[in-house]
Amino acid sequence: MKSKFAAISLVSFFAINLAQAESLVQGSAEAGKARSITCGACHGADGNSVNPEWPSIAGQHAAYIVQQLQAFKSGARANPLMTAQAMILSEQDIADLAVYYEGLPAAPKSVAEPALVDKGEALYRGGDRENSVAACIACHGPSGRGNPAAKYPSIAGQYAVYTAKQLRDYASGARKSDAPTRVMRDIAARLSEDDIKAVASYVQGLYGSVPRTAGAGD
Repeated sequence: MKSKFAAISLVSFFAINLAQAESLVQGSAEAGKARSITCGACHGADGNSVNPEWPSIAGQHAAYIVQQLQAFKSGARANPLMTAQAMILSEQDIADLAVYYEGLPAAPKSVAEPALVDKGEALYRGGDRENSVAACIACHGPSGRGNPAAKYPSIAGQYAVYTAKQLRDYASGARKSDAPTRVMRDIAARLSEDDIKAVASYVQGLYGSVPRTAGAGD
């Protein structure tokens, strides 16, 4: 039993340190884990939320997590609950949490709704030229993993309910954390409600390097 526990601990140690070695943020995953207890109430003990209204943050790029926590703390991104939590975090706390969550494995959600897959995939991969909507793939990549250096978030497998709300908030201007480029606000403002539902559902079905959702057909 002791040797089994030691082996598990050793694997965990190397996994955490590997994540830190590859991260663009200087932080301690161990310190982040200790600081994450409160975060787990909404985002899940392992960073995988069980409530579709709250995002899963396991596997999210540390640089993006830092950016968003700083936005909540400064008021650039408004959310009463998150602002209150961010206000009590030091810059080191933020870095530690970001590195910790970046190193956690993201769990896949349910697949996209079959009726929305074709429309969602068309928007994600090709955009909508008629309405000047850029393709999501340009920033978030073919598998939805984003770009950590550019602070483009990983969105693969994110809850459709949460993604749709963020798109609506960008469209209305309620969320402005894409400053100074306004790229998300400009794109979301050109999406119809049906577009938002379709692309959000498609994103939920993306996971890892799988470009299409189960049940979509080939």
